[in-house]
Amino acid sequence: MTAHPPYLPPLMIDEIVRAALLEDLGRAGDITTAATVASHLTATATMNVRDAGIVVGLDLARAAFRLVDPALTFAALASDGDRVPAGTSIARISGPARGLLSAERVALNFLMHLSGIATTTARYADAISHTRARVCCTRKTLPGLRAVEKYAVRLGGGSNHRFGLDDAILIKDNHIAVCGGVAPAIRAAQAYAGHLVKVEVEVDGLDQMRDALREAPDAILLDNMPPDVLLEAVALNAAHWKLSADLYPTDRRRTRLEASGNVDLGTIAAIAETGVDYISTSKITMAAPTLDIGLDIGIGAD
Repeated sequence: MTAHPPYLPPLMIDEIVRAALLEDLGRAGDITTAATVASHLTATATMNVRDAGIVVGLDLARAAFRLVDPALTFAALASDGDRVPAGTSIARISGPARGLLSAERVALNFLMHLSGIATTTARYADAISHTRARVCCTRKTLPGLRAVEKYAVRLGGGSNHRFGLDDAILIKDNHIAVCGGVAPAIRAAQAYAGHLVKVEVEVDGLDQMRDALREAPDAILLDNMPPDVLLEAVALNAAHWKLSADLYPTDRRRTRLEASGNVDLGTIAAIAETGVDYISTSKITMAAPTLDIGLDIGIGAD
């Protein structure tokens, strides 16, 4: 079954882009452009990718130009999620030169940032494509941009962890410390959660994992465990659910296992090869370099 592609509601796009434009335009607008560019001038610009990567953020770029001046036309020459080589033209914008210049930076900021996240995620996903593990983002995102950053992760071939504190229960070490143990924390969470809310618990060793398995959480986060210990954890989970090696990868009854900590491009393959289901890392969002995208402009006059 092919999953539907990720989707961003237009209302969400407009809210995020409008906030970025207001930040950039400040109290007096683009005084440089107002001072130097006559109001009757028109221009045409092309957005070009200077490094190979995955393009994400075209709808946000489109919104930036539209919100600054509805007379601007934006023609996408690629689609979000496209893998493109260096030198690819991904959009053409034409219309009033003032609006084009004033929206340029915000549009490029979104495209470069989100394309960088998708491109970085793809490198991680490609490194574990020979396994069944999926790379996941975390809640470590730039404030106000979580929805679009997680959208970029999916277009790069990754999976989303929870979006916030309200859509899943993740019991971490500090919750366990305050609650008095793994088992009581899981029981409390299961009693509180609705039937559609998943419960995951973080453990830092196999003894805690055994305690957790007895309470049958939906998922267990294996924190900062080396590959040899992760192998033991995968075997322990299979034995607990009495699953054969052939059945284990697809059985839906068992607890899912997520590895986290010390994840980078040099370690992720070995982690994935242990048999865990998910590998979460903040590096695909918080440490992703931007994709180099430029805007080349030409001038015309009415």
